[in-house]
Amino acid sequence: MLTEKFPSLKGLILDMDGVLWHDTQAIGNLPALFRSISDLGLRYVFATNNATKTIGEYQEKLLGFGLEVSPEQIITSAGTTALYLQNRHPQGTCIYVVGSDSLKQILQQHGFVVSNVDDSHSAALVVVGMDIGMTYEKIRNAALLVRAGAEFIATNADATFPTPQGLFPGAGTMVAAIATASGKDPLVIGKPFTAMYEHAYRVLNLNPHQVMGVGDRLETDIAGAQRAGCLAGLVLSGVSTCSQALTWQPAPDIIAANLDELIHG
Repeated sequence: MLTEKFPSLKGLILDMDGVLWHDTQAIGNLPALFRSISDLGLRYVFATNNATKTIGEYQEKLLGFGLEVSPEQIITSAGTTALYLQNRHPQGTCIYVVGSDSLKQILQQHGFVVSNVDDSHSAALVVVGMDIGMTYEKIRNAALLVRAGAEFIATNADATFPTPQGLFPGAGTMVAAIATASGKDPLVIGKPFTAMYEHAYRVLNLNPHQVMGVGDRLETDIAGAQRAGCLAGLVLSGVSTCSQALTWQPAPDIIAANLDELIHG
């Protein structure tokens, strides 16, 4: 069991895409797995770079897989981005968003005005996340704003995300296009940066050495956990491969085929 290998472990920060599911397909028997996690006395939160859903939408998706969780247990790069901006910009600040309707909704709920195409020239901030409706016009508008001095924020820079059909383009693809067009790199809020982990420690009410960050991507989940000072657990059910993991330095604290093996192996 995981707690036998790491006796000080009290909590988990769990990625979702590639750890719990591939799009609409669960990875293993999730209700049984989370009963085991609870039986071990482990607290847990979910922390995802995916900024395409609200917390309520993630609750609904988790419930569809048989997992009932509180809103506080779900941490997204979209929500963390909104909190970051809320602490640095006044309410009513205008933002040009390249991203999902849910990302726009989250920013509006935090007091920001989301510009439309017609008034995009007034935006002081450009926020970029996953956008399945990406167009040349969006790249052009965002790049012009950044070149004119708008602050450039990325919810995350994941180049891809795992699906049953393979790896699909992620938010990092949209971010790279705008960075190329504007000649400027964004401030990235999501993993591997530490803001989401620090939020998770507060929710769990645990210290970093008592927590393991679990994910499927070395350059975000594992790098982020290591940067944030907690244990790092890699599962091979998503993006990163075993051969990549064996050359990663510093090495993850544990590598497993999937979350079930990580907990029970």
